[in-house]
Amino acid sequence: MLKQLRNQIDEIDTKLLTLLNKRMEVVRKVGEFKNNTDAPIYRPEREKQIIERLSQLSKSQNGLLKKGDIEAIFLEIFSTSRNLERTERVAFLGPLGTFTHQAAESRFGATGRYLPLLNIEAVFKSVAFKECKYGVVPIENNTEGIVGVTLDSLRKYDVKIVNEIYMDIHHSFASLCENTTKIKRIYSHPQAYNQCKIFLEEHNLIDVEFIPTESTAKAAEMAKKDKESGAICSHIASKLYNVPLLFAKIEDNSANRTRFVVISDYKTDKSNNSKTSIIAKTSHKTGALFELLKEFKENNINLTKIESRPLKDDSFHSLFYIDFEGHIDDEKVKKIIDKDNITWLGSYVKGE
Repeated sequence: MLKQLRNQIDEIDTKLLTLLNKRMEVVRKVGEFKNNTDAPIYRPEREKQIIERLSQLSKSQNGLLKKGDIEAIFLEIFSTSRNLERTERVAFLGPLGTFTHQAAESRFGATGRYLPLLNIEAVFKSVAFKECKYGVVPIENNTEGIVGVTLDSLRKYDVKIVNEIYMDIHHSFASLCENTTKIKRIYSHPQAYNQCKIFLEEHNLIDVEFIPTESTAKAAEMAKKDKESGAICSHIASKLYNVPLLFAKIEDNSANRTRFVVISDYKTDKSNNSKTSIIAKTSHKTGALFELLKEFKENNINLTKIESRPLKDDSFHSLFYIDFEGHIDDEKVKKIIDKDNITWLGSYVKGE
């Protein structure tokens, strides 16, 4: 019986491979067309439409694949397709094995060409100076708040947000030891270590020697060389350095979430689920911010975030980073942001 089932799977896999090769032939033709027109190969709004359509189709068929399953499978297909169209580099806040690397890989796939950089501004420079086509950086965390250097760099460099990624941040525990009782040292970044105290106490690891590292990725690299150690790291770092995962989610706060943005040099197409980001500079007088926000209300535009940033001169004046629903091609959005005091940062598909 088991042999028959496996034979069925083999037959289905053969059909899948044939269809995937057919898809890639069409993709290659799309790539030839795009190369002639210099059109961008990464279209997150188009990928979103495909996943939504297939998710609805699977639901109507009472299929076992849910939306998350379909997304995981097709994001790798999309990544392989893009590489066939045109190979382009993706910069991210490194080193390899960080959560930003994980976020980048979730959109550009395991086969993407990645460039890890040591700070956020370096990622912006690499995209602005055409060294990389895309960049991935964190912009806010639900417990730590906004990432100021990302907002400042969005204003400073001529790039656009083309997508956003919401990702649950899970710390994992990796070790070459099969049993935690044999662990004599724990490597990790101090912040990650402090976010996993309950796990360490529950597994009698709180008194084990802690060796701080510059990143959780470095922790996995060290644990690979030390057979009597463990590492608190991301699951991508565990995979990267081939250190077995003993526990997948060990953080004290399971609701820890980070929003990342993908930056590039083009405008995405309008979708039915668009979001726009701007930076507004208001005059230093009573009611200036109110007058700006009143325009959004009058045009029935929903704000999703507003954050003040210092202008960084001797005036102590502020700028305002604002996210809202809609696309720059919407007439009511154009009317609001087509002003000298507003910098458009990008319109993109709203993340989940």
